[in-house]
Amino acid sequence: MSKEKLTIKRLISAADIFCKQESKYENKDLFGITDGKAVGTYIEQKFKSYLNEHYVVDVGNSAHGIDLPSSEINTDIKVTSIKQPQSSSPFKNPKQKIYGLGYNLLVFVYEKKDSYDTESSFLNFISCSFIRKERTADYTTTFRLIQMIRDGANKEDIIGYLSDRNIPADEITLEGLASEILKNPPKLGYLTISNALQWRLQYGRVVALSEIVDGIVKIVDSVNNK
Repeated sequence: MSKEKLTIKRLISAADIFCKQESKYENKDLFGITDGKAVGTYIEQKFKSYLNEHYVVDVGNSAHGIDLPSSEINTDIKVTSIKQPQSSSPFKNPKQKIYGLGYNLLVFVYEKKDSYDTESSFLNFISCSFIRKERTADYTTTFRLIQMIRDGANKEDIIGYLSDRNIPADEITLEGLASEILKNPPKLGYLTISNALQWRLQYGRVVALSEIVDGIVKIVDSVNNK
């Protein structure tokens, strides 16, 4: 039987099935492992194997830096513990904090419990969300900019705010960015993005999100559906 080509809709469906399967699975490989990065890498690779098994997946060139870089999918897979739902992402330019990362995110958030009786781990997926690229900007920054534009802010006001927020850019870049913001106001982002050599992305707001937001699909939501 020939495999179907992976689409966003099929990716979301695959993530849903994967979470349900893995939540029932007695995992011997992860028993006793406390390193979140090791757990995340394991889950990510297992999910990619699942995709490859069921769909035609264009993984593209790894130089793109994201897991599923084809133009139709354009999605990075993130896996993080519910204890501190966050990960890092390459810093490309300061605009990412305002207009989004430039790619979609598929975020798996798990709770890991070890059973000493069976010497195995159980992963309960608390949350799994697909976040379209236009919603991957910083919540506080975009919320305030939208508010300022609505209140009639001018270019100097925007530059002042960006400086106060320590947006990592020089004066010329900030000036150009302020002009662009006034011409093309950002959409409200739903991540918390901290400045660092790499962006530090925090997903708590998405995990807790209970209302319907265009551009965010809550695939698994144990937080709001208890």
